[in-house]
Amino acid sequence: MKEAEYYHLLYDGKVRCDLCPHHCVIAEGHRGRCRSRLCREGKLYSEAYGHPCALAIDPIEKKPLAWFHPGSECLSIACTGCNLSCKNCQNHDISQVCPADVPSEDLSPEGVIELARRYHQDQIAYTYTEPLTWMEYMRDTAKLAHKVGMRNILVSAGYVCQEPLKDLLPYLDAANIDLKFFSETLYHQVSGASLQPVLDTLKAIREAGVWLEITHLLIPTVNDDEKMTRAMCHWLVEQGFADVPLHITRFFPQYKMPDVPPTPLAELERARSIAKEEGVRRVKLGNV
Repeated sequence: MKEAEYYHLLYDGKVRCDLCPHHCVIAEGHRGRCRSRLCREGKLYSEAYGHPCALAIDPIEKKPLAWFHPGSECLSIACTGCNLSCKNCQNHDISQVCPADVPSEDLSPEGVIELARRYHQDQIAYTYTEPLTWMEYMRDTAKLAHKVGMRNILVSAGYVCQEPLKDLLPYLDAANIDLKFFSETLYHQVSGASLQPVLDTLKAIREAGVWLEITHLLIPTVNDDEKMTRAMCHWLVEQGFADVPLHITRFFPQYKMPDVPPTPLAELERARSIAKEEGVRRVKLGNV
């Protein structure tokens, strides 16, 4: 384990994590909602640091990034943990567990760079789970990657406090942020989070000059209301994201939503039309 950053000591050995908007108060021997940050003897530790549970070579389009070095590949890396609890999570077997619950590698940031070189990769994607919950490992790796001319890609739900995000942004080259719902209620009910911090993340990434693409999963009977889609796209254009690529993605039954049907293609096409009507210039359908 490695001592985490972004926390402070409270009382009776408890700590408060300041990495994400949950601000978990964690007692001795317990973990935060992400399941990978542990309180021990008045300190907060990142159990996931240096222990990736997934490694793969992926096409850049799988992240998905459609307009960032198309046709290229990246080394994808993930550790366990996520600070959301999405009922439709497709990677719940590694995101909704503790580091000790799944096999992992022992791989330092230097080891990640060496692995990328071994497989002739000049891009590293932090993906599959929620990389922002293993922020220290990602940031330390990203720093080294930049030193040797490699690009760093963040694939995230964007639920993070602004201070740690600002520490990471200088080392990012591209990001895909999942804007799950344009509704505070749905964020709370389906993902156990809230909307505004994600909107703040989108703005911070754009202002830092990092290449940004946005993913929006269209779930039947949940967030497929045309008014909500229009309101989201209107906000994006109004806030200066008209040229940011928007991936509208097809839902398939997953995890705790086994009875929700796949998104009809007609609904995806209608959502794309709405996005273009509102002024979003680059819209791509995913999972079709």
